[in-house]
Amino acid sequence: MTNNLITSYFVCLLLLGAVSAAAQKGTAVFKAGFSEKDITPDIGMEAPGNYGKRYHTSFNDRCKVRAVVFDDGDKRVALVGLDLLFVTRDVVQAARTEIHKRSGIEPEAIMIGASHSHSSGPIGMSEPGDYDNASPLVQDLVENKSITSDPGYTQHLKHQIVEAVVHADANRIDAKLAVGVGHEDKVSFNRRLRMKNGLTFSHPGVGNPDIIDYAGPIDPDVGTVGVWDLHDNLLGVIVNFSNHATTNPGGISANWIGPMERTLRRATGHAALPVVFLQGACGDITQVDNLAKHANPSSREWWEMVGGRVGAEAYKTLLLVRRGAARNIPLDYRQKVWHVDRRVPAPEKVKRAMNLVVRDPQEVGSTEWVFAKETVLLDALLKNKPQAEVEVQSIQVGPIAFVSNPAEYFVQYGLDIKKGSNFPFTFVVELANGCVGYVPTEEAFSKHGGGYETRLTSYSNLEITAGTQFANEGIRLTNEMTPGDIPEPPPAPEFKTPWSYGNVAPEVD
Repeated sequence: MTNNLITSYFVCLLLLGAVSAAAQKGTAVFKAGFSEKDITPDIGMEAPGNYGKRYHTSFNDRCKVRAVVFDDGDKRVALVGLDLLFVTRDVVQAARTEIHKRSGIEPEAIMIGASHSHSSGPIGMSEPGDYDNASPLVQDLVENKSITSDPGYTQHLKHQIVEAVVHADANRIDAKLAVGVGHEDKVSFNRRLRMKNGLTFSHPGVGNPDIIDYAGPIDPDVGTVGVWDLHDNLLGVIVNFSNHATTNPGGISANWIGPMERTLRRATGHAALPVVFLQGACGDITQVDNLAKHANPSSREWWEMVGGRVGAEAYKTLLLVRRGAARNIPLDYRQKVWHVDRRVPAPEKVKRAMNLVVRDPQEVGSTEWVFAKETVLLDALLKNKPQAEVEVQSIQVGPIAFVSNPAEYFVQYGLDIKKGSNFPFTFVVELANGCVGYVPTEEAFSKHGGGYETRLTSYSNLEITAGTQFANEGIRLTNEMTPGDIPEPPPAPEFKTPWSYGNVAPEVD
């Protein structure tokens, strides 16, 4: 089943408690704990989200690690959302190792996903060992002409991820859980458009007369999970939605995830409500509508608009939850790690790029120079790492499957995973457990494809079938698990007599 088959607008249902191995002994077990920690960068640190150097000069709102740990008496799983452009494989592995050491949660049961905030902390596109023994030219391009991770910030990031999960684990209490799917289709748009020349362009521009139509869909699902204690106090919320975090309100920011959290806190009256955000498949989805009839909003307006509407839809979903009887909420997890080949630039392309990067970008043209730099870096990267390590993971919480990939993943693949999943609720989580850049659909590389996301760079370079591999593995891993029960509200009472006030003929005098 898919979310769309279950509901045309909302699906809301409640799972109260859990039955696990411990429950069979007479003790019902379902526990949950939330925690958040600060990962706000300092003024002057590098600002991510570009291929060159930028620096933070102002502050808007805080960036966070938000974590939830679930426990069914047999297994524990952790879901972690970061206000960060992406998270590297090295950071994930180090954090998982320390979390396991301190809490006992299995590394394979921990999902760490980034929101893709373009206004967050300094995280570089390269990992340790990527450019070992590279030429002085390449080293200079990496260190001085590209985004780099700040070593102190990286250590702080790892520490805060670990602290958030360990603290959430320590906070576990008896809980009940509800899941629903809201619908928001006014703030996200496919940024790839079909053009009259037969190709597909990314952001061809509002008013461009050569645009035919959008080249792909969006995903309007607002996946919403609410968790309460046994006295109906809201402990925390998980939200899953597909939209680039590129509203950039000005300065350091969690991006639109900030006002989304604020909206939920104000609506629920819970000033410190933990809101774990997990980014959906949005490699080709942003807030920009290239077919708009009016001028774009300001960045701050966009920031409020996207976050406010997604938060409001999540709250509306929680309001429709029906609270029924205790049900089975099993936890489970699956993981596959493998290596995917990188695409190799043609030798003549590398030679031309080498000639361009030694020249002044103003002379070459900034765009031409940037992608020449990326070609040179990719050529050097291939010498050390001709393949990328990738992970696909599926974590089950009752009838919900959270299915990860490490990419800026095209939305069509997310829709495919939802369609192929046997779970009634499937939430796709991109940029989780590592980062391999853009992973477009295979169609995007066809003769009618094209656009920014298909460009071959040191950031985005996996073989063309990578996206299909991720989808197939995500579906396979998910369908190895058995969904928990889908509870239903209490049945309507047996009919006895009609309402006497209403059981009358029309009166005209």
